[in-house]
Amino acid sequence: MKPFISSTTILSVRKGGHVAIGGDGQVTMQATVVKHDAKKIRRLYHDKVLVGFAGSSADSFALMERFDAKLEQYQGNVLRSAHELAREWRTDKVLRRLESLLVVVDKQHSFLISGSGDVIEPDDGIIGIGSGGSYAVAAARALAKHTPLSVKEIVAESLNIAADICVYTNKNIKVEEV
Repeated sequence: MKPFISSTTILSVRKGGHVAIGGDGQVTMQATVVKHDAKKIRRLYHDKVLVGFAGSSADSFALMERFDAKLEQYQGNVLRSAHELAREWRTDKVLRRLESLLVVVDKQHSFLISGSGDVIEPDDGIIGIGSGGSYAVAAARALAKHTPLSVKEIVAESLNIAADICVYTNKNIKVEEV
């Protein structure tokens, strides 16, 4: 039996020309926490692109490697790389079975990429995925609208709020900014 893995809250906030992405550190298999300090944010393409992932770890790493190859192929063009990865992910027999979501950000773009071929850029610059993603997005929208906090502070505080609500999210928060 394949274990149910529910292990992630990833949040990205874009505001005032700045963007940050963060994630918690908890990895859970069924009802057991198996890791507390996982790093779910990666820097790609000469540290200019940040990627966060939710879903199966092995699948996420395979997709990040493919996305990194697309970034190299298209000289760091995040938009083109995202569309090409989504197309390949949706149409390839092997990739189609991968269970993961990616959040990709650089200085210009914020995208959610899924296996169904979606490349979504949010209207408000806020993306959340994983088991606590909706909680983190709600907190981030309120903080972005009603506080002078930096994007990095908004991401950290929103993830902490999500950790108070979601049992699959912990407070071992890591935030990166480009």
